[in-house]
Amino acid sequence: MDMRKFGFILLSFVALLSASSVRGEVSAKKKTAEVAVDSLQLLLQSGDSCMKQYNTFEALKYFQRAYDLAKIRSQERAKENLDLPLERLEKLPKEKQNEIIERLKHSAEQSAIVDCRVQMKLADCYYKRANYLKSANLLKNIPEDSLSHESFRQLALSYQKQGDLDSYIYWATQLVERYPMDGEIVAGLTLALAQKSQPEKGLTYGLNYSLKDFNNIMVNRAIADAYFLKRDFIAASIWYEQLMEQGDSTFNTIYSAGMCFAQNQDLNRAYKYLQLAMIKSGMQHFGCAYRLGIVCNDLHSYDEGLGYLDLALEIQKPDTAVMKAITLSQGEAYYLTKQYAKAVEAWKRHLEYNPGSVATYYNIASAYYYFLDDSQQSKTYLERFLQVARKEENPTPQLKDMIEKSEKLLRTTNFGSKAKPKRK
Repeated sequence: MDMRKFGFILLSFVALLSASSVRGEVSAKKKTAEVAVDSLQLLLQSGDSCMKQYNTFEALKYFQRAYDLAKIRSQERAKENLDLPLERLEKLPKEKQNEIIERLKHSAEQSAIVDCRVQMKLADCYYKRANYLKSANLLKNIPEDSLSHESFRQLALSYQKQGDLDSYIYWATQLVERYPMDGEIVAGLTLALAQKSQPEKGLTYGLNYSLKDFNNIMVNRAIADAYFLKRDFIAASIWYEQLMEQGDSTFNTIYSAGMCFAQNQDLNRAYKYLQLAMIKSGMQHFGCAYRLGIVCNDLHSYDEGLGYLDLALEIQKPDTAVMKAITLSQGEAYYLTKQYAKAVEAWKRHLEYNPGSVATYYNIASAYYYFLDDSQQSKTYLERFLQVARKEENPTPQLKDMIEKSEKLLRTTNFGSKAKPKRK
């Protein structure tokens, strides 16, 4: 066979194989992409199914896997679409070229945007599990025009629920510009701005909304509260009364109305609403009892006023069990840091809540005798210790020892003497 003809046939065969190989690679990549898409869809469908059953625990697993898969795909796509400046790089050494190319690829991976739909589903799951930090971190990286209304709300509310008012105000402002009739967000923004000492700005949002919808209790309540924080008690009282006419019977609205009328010296209406609020609180609200007492006195109903003020004092008393623990711990800490006078004061406060504390009388007597150079006080508390200790029906060996030492000290010590023994 002619060698030139043979060479031509061989080249044609190689070219055919190469073309076939390229088509195979393209086909393989296409199939891989289709499989990835199918896998992503299955994960999202499984997550959606769990969410319909309110099973956020299982849904989170599916959505997290979907997010990880979508992230890999977006990074691969970003690298494939990367426009490398090869002509400029050719002027550099090969090693430097490779280093720059890897940096560009890494940068493309980091800036790749994960499928917004996947991010919003994962963020929604986190939000419904009260993980507001993770929900916000996902949603804030999605372009605003790609956020659904619900996701936009979750982004703003996630910051509100974390107590980050500045971030909440920023995102709520963007949200209201796009959805001006979202009453819940308008109400939240109105109140948040008032709480950040910008009541006028907050009222602008609330009042503009009320021009179209005057019966939204949530917005009207925010307007009333904003006027209250602005200390415009006349305007606030008008809005609070309108709220009650619209059916708002919450404690805060009734109590705030009463306080507004008290500030406006409209004592009869102040009394009316404060009394309603007091009943609403189950007679347990300190501020309401205190203010109601003052209003009663101003109305010359002194017996009723004193009754409410006594009730306020009773409500304000600290929890005995908590105060026992606090004062006892304070005494021990002061004693161990050699602040003996403060230790004694803390232990005395402890006795106010726990008058049967045998050891506390003994500790006070010891501190006075050994460290504070006050024999008479030491004697007084030793005697009080013995009065309480002797009433114990089943004294412990340690308590018996403390009683013997105290009795001996009282018998043998001249408490008028200035010389004090050193503590052993």
